Amino acid sequence: MRIEYVHASKYGNGAMVAEEFKHQMEARGVAVSVHHVRDIRPKELPAADLYLFSSPGRMGRPIGGMRRFLRKVDLAPGTRYALLTTEGAPQPDKDTGKLPTEEQRARHERVRPLMNETLQAKGLSEVTEDAVFVTGMKGPLEEGWQHKVEDFVSRIPVEP
Repeated sequence: MRIEYVHASKYGNGAMVAEEFKHQMEARGVAVSVHHVRDIRPKELPAADLYLFSSPGRMGRPIGGMRRFLRKVDLAPGTRYALLTTEGAPQPDKDTGKLPTEEQRARHERVRPLMNETLQAKGLSEVTEDAVFVTGMKGPLEEGWQHKVEDFVSRIPVEP
């Protein structure tokens, strides 16, 4: 099996997640090529069994470079993909101290839904998705993020 992983990373968090994913998948005997979005052309993606796209969230949306890349991607309908994003960790409400519910977060954090919308409009087929949280504007990643990547890896079907 072969996976092409395309990520956008400004402060290095997405790159760290990509390398951890690659390490864990290679331990399962899967070849993974990691590319930064600025180093590969969307119409020239190498052939793969699965494409993984990753973007940090900015103002609740994927960054512009990744949005443009996904709009230009030229893959056959039915091609399988997965999403593993880096998004801001939920912050407690200043008045109540309570963390927002998933429903409340979904109204503001639209990174994965917007990426899915673009890819599914092209007829691509999602395998799985998840997010690794970034605790500050530039990082670090949430505590135990490697376990989150490990859980994500376990949801990727590996063909013999």
